[in-house]
Amino acid sequence: MPAGNSREQTGHETVAGMLQADSLRGLAHVRHAFFTREGGVSEGVYASLNGGPGSDDAPANVAENRARMAAALEVDPHCLLTAYQVHSPDVVTIERPWHLHERPRADAIVTTVPGLAIGVTTADCTPVLFADATAGVIGVAHAGWRGAASGVLEATIAAMERCGAPRARLAVALGPTIRQPNYEVGPEFVTRFTSEDANNKRFFRPSARPSHALFDLPGYITARLSAAGILRVEDLGHCTYANAKRFFSYRRSSHCREPDYGRHISAIALAE
Repeated sequence: MPAGNSREQTGHETVAGMLQADSLRGLAHVRHAFFTREGGVSEGVYASLNGGPGSDDAPANVAENRARMAAALEVDPHCLLTAYQVHSPDVVTIERPWHLHERPRADAIVTTVPGLAIGVTTADCTPVLFADATAGVIGVAHAGWRGAASGVLEATIAAMERCGAPRARLAVALGPTIRQPNYEVGPEFVTRFTSEDANNKRFFRPSARPSHALFDLPGYITARLSAAGILRVEDLGHCTYANAKRFFSYRRSSHCREPDYGRHISAIALAE
């Protein structure tokens, strides 16, 4: 763990293999889940709870998987909403569900509307859930290195403040993501980060390959959240790459020369 990083690694497992964060479980009128790959109907490389409409999985299987996730969150299937993610800092604040073909191009969603489950799809990037139960405001961000570096976390926090949720009161949790031992990057990646801020050196450690390094994505995300005024960040501590039985991983699938990969959904909702 990098210096100055105060991530807590906690969380509980509930139905169908889904994970929950202690910091969010205790909030009144807030439901959430970090779904794993367990508990669905998909087969092959998508086995079994693939929630990604952007995959080449059978659409009927994806729809059934998402309906199961919606039921776990106690919302209607059409109210489990994920955007068309583009590794951007863009956030949408929503008041109603959308059809699949209407998905906005964005990497974070904020709402104050009970009965809407807002989520992100991931397969190594970090899913980040935000909540202020007092104000009745929730948010979710898809934070790969591009999105995190370009400000998606700060933009999500700002959008929640505009809805009446002060950042100092936000509960924030990081779900399953690729971890430093399995996230090797090249020298140009290291240069990009350290040239922007010399303190970013603390998120890298040497790799076995010359000129390469291992990057701590959740550590970097936690540091940015702390710098933005978030007082507590809970990190569930799971590595998507390291556990093929439990998690999808884009990088692992690429290394195994698989034709495609499944996507997890991590989502949060306000009870009606």
